[in-house]
Amino acid sequence: MKKPVIGSVKLDGWAVLAPMAGVSDLAYRVIARKLGAAMTTAEMVSSRGLYYKNEKTEEMLKIAPDEHPVALQLFGNQAEIMALAAKEVEEAGADVIDINMGCPMQKVVKNGDGCSMMKDIDNSAKVVEAMVKAVKVPVTVKMRIGWDRENLNSPELAKAVEAAGASAITVHGRTREEMYSGKADLDAIRKVVEAVKIPVFGNGDIVDGPSAKKMMEETGCVGVAIGRAAWGNPWIFNAVNKYLESGETVEEPSWEMRLSMARTHLGNLVKEKGEYTAIREMRAHASHYFHGLPKATALRREIMKCESEGTFNQVVDLYEEELGLSE
Repeated sequence: MKKPVIGSVKLDGWAVLAPMAGVSDLAYRVIARKLGAAMTTAEMVSSRGLYYKNEKTEEMLKIAPDEHPVALQLFGNQAEIMALAAKEVEEAGADVIDINMGCPMQKVVKNGDGCSMMKDIDNSAKVVEAMVKAVKVPVTVKMRIGWDRENLNSPELAKAVEAAGASAITVHGRTREEMYSGKADLDAIRKVVEAVKIPVFGNGDIVDGPSAKKMMEETGCVGVAIGRAAWGNPWIFNAVNKYLESGETVEEPSWEMRLSMARTHLGNLVKEKGEYTAIREMRAHASHYFHGLPKATALRREIMKCESEGTFNQVVDLYEEELGLSE
């Protein structure tokens, strides 16, 4: 099975990190890449924020030297502004520039961005064309299968963005109306694969090797983008890639590995965002790292009280001692 190629960018596996607001920041991306993600995709960045030189927006373009290949994702619906933002993203070092046409959140779609772009295929194609002309790196698109079940127009949109110069497409197998409920529609993703010649990545309900294999076999996609299942579980990328390559099943990460990775993740966050922001963001991440562990509820309760990296590590130390995990 050939490994995916996006334009001039060759991937070393089939499982990539999907963009997730509040999750796929630099602190997590370097972990995901180290643990097998064939490519990481940053949380979406506002093209308007870059256009108006918003400092917080520009900070989101930071890339680590050891995380390549990495895609930075832009959202917006104005071709000229998206093209200017694409240039800035390329200068920041992105190997791929992705366009968000799939975010279902109201605060995004109300402005005509995200999944709303699926309603205006002509304008979406113009956005892609303007960005492709503005940069040398590959431009890709992430979409859903449609706005709702009455408008499953992803094959038409896929054809349009391919004609406009897009190098690859990622399709989440749900409509905007479905948000994250129900099951991903693999048949709808297959129709997108059949509609275009550029690579298509399948997204939705990928939780392990077998589910990734099912996605690829039933849709014909070249790889899978993993989102929610990777939150607190960066080992999933290696597990999926191993399974797809050889059928090998990788053991689940041990308690010790999960606790250690939570410490590492927090350390990364502190370096990037400072302790105050890092410890608050880590509370959400920790819930995922600790899910299923013995007495996890009590552990999470103590983590919620932490105000510093030191207290976080002390709580984890005490937990390890209680379970007999420490030496």
